[in-house]
Amino acid sequence: MAPKPNNSNLKYLSLVTLTLQNAILGLSMRYARTRPGDMFLSSTAVVMAEVVKLATSLVLVFLEEGKSVLRLKATLHNTIVKQPMDTLKICVPSFLYILQNNLLYVSASHLDAATYQVTYQLKILTTAVFAVIILRKRLLPTQWAALVALVIGVASVQLAQTDSSGTAASRQQQMPGEPEQNRLLGFSAALGACFLSGFAGIYFEKMLKGADISIWMRNIQLSLLSLPFGLLTCIVNDGSKLSANGFFFGYDGFITYLIILQAGGGLIVAVVVKYADNILKGFATSLAIIISCVASMYLFDFTLTMQFTVGAALVIGSIFLYGYDPGAATGKHKVIKLSPDGGQDQVRLLAEKV
Repeated sequence: MAPKPNNSNLKYLSLVTLTLQNAILGLSMRYARTRPGDMFLSSTAVVMAEVVKLATSLVLVFLEEGKSVLRLKATLHNTIVKQPMDTLKICVPSFLYILQNNLLYVSASHLDAATYQVTYQLKILTTAVFAVIILRKRLLPTQWAALVALVIGVASVQLAQTDSSGTAASRQQQMPGEPEQNRLLGFSAALGACFLSGFAGIYFEKMLKGADISIWMRNIQLSLLSLPFGLLTCIVNDGSKLSANGFFFGYDGFITYLIILQAGGGLIVAVVVKYADNILKGFATSLAIIISCVASMYLFDFTLTMQFTVGAALVIGSIFLYGYDPGAATGKHKVIKLSPDGGQDQVRLLAEKV
């Protein structure tokens, strides 16, 4: 009888952790990209997040190998060097995740935290589409209905923000000291990030099937191969700024916190997500959207309209509907499904979330 209270407590801990991780990261990214002062280069923050993920994964594999440096080196050599084709395949999701993370910073720069949080739920749609195309998965009728409601909800939220362009939202955009806002660019970046998240998650899920490689080792491969792509992105996008100001221009304690939050958030989610079913994960995402809306009203002068509220409600409802498993009531479960966000938190474990 003792394990039941513990499992119940872990479920509630999972709910709180998932909610805070989802909400705080979006709010923190928005604040970091709109606060006055020297603006850090988001491309360098993406690289540093990969460094943190790589270091964390190396420590975890080191612990798995009995705290032996020699065994760690042997495992890395056997997995990465002796299997070049397998390592080469990892380049695809590594490159896509780097692009995705950069796009998320662009989106956070031009969309308020509430709109960003709602719009990014379109990754459920892109993941489902790629799962059907690549993995030949079959969706339930309720899931298709959820995807339709999701698209309508996100469209409603975007139109609500467009309609309010002449109100407080636009006045906020014109405040001195803040970067210029472009909602179309922000939405396009979020949409691009959703497509990349969906494809990379399903691609990586397909790679994991039948592979006898530790998930932590996969994360080492991902982060290790992501670093060259990330550095190349820095040079291409911000080469002149890097030469003039340096790699860590604009960094302070808050940016360091943001990088650690982004890198470690996926790890926290991965540890607790096994204790949370789809309903709890739906609650967490929904609560994160609500928290983002309320916090944005106080922190960023966000104006909550009826159209935005209806759109957000549709998105929240679609999250629950997509995660609903009719087999749970009868006990007939044919497969264990990944989370509806493409499994990036569960498959990659150290992914960003956004």
